[in-house]
Amino acid sequence: MSATKEFLTPEEQQEIVNAITLAEKNTSGEIRVHIEDHTEKPPLERAQEVFHLLGMDKTSARNGVLFYVGVHDHTFAIIGDEGIDKVVEADFWDCTKDVVIGHFKSGAFKEGLVAGILRAGERLKKYFPYADDDKDELPNEISRS
Repeated sequence: MSATKEFLTPEEQQEIVNAITLAEKNTSGEIRVHIEDHTEKPPLERAQEVFHLLGMDKTSARNGVLFYVGVHDHTFAIIGDEGIDKVVEADFWDCTKDVVIGHFKSGAFKEGLVAGILRAGERLKKYFPYADDDKDELPNEISRS
């Protein structure tokens, strides 16, 4: 069985999807989680590649956020689209990444992702508040490769 299948239980995966749904009720931002076993590329480079492969650069406000996890490589990255990067403070991503990694260090992977997702949704609310006419532009399911 691949490491990505064993990384999270089905129940943990559903809790992460629920966190994405809840976070997106605060913001028009679109949040995705991508899990893969291994890549030869540095995590930020691979996360940017996955970001584009998932079409996350196609949201109307350019406000997609990707949580990337390399299971076998023990890597993690969080990136956002240009719409977010134009308006958020310089440490926006580092602070969220620190929350996730703090949990990961103790093996609490689901808790780390949920905490990071909820924090991103709360912080994005300031710049990209949810509006009644918002559409869910991207699926909330965890993607894998």
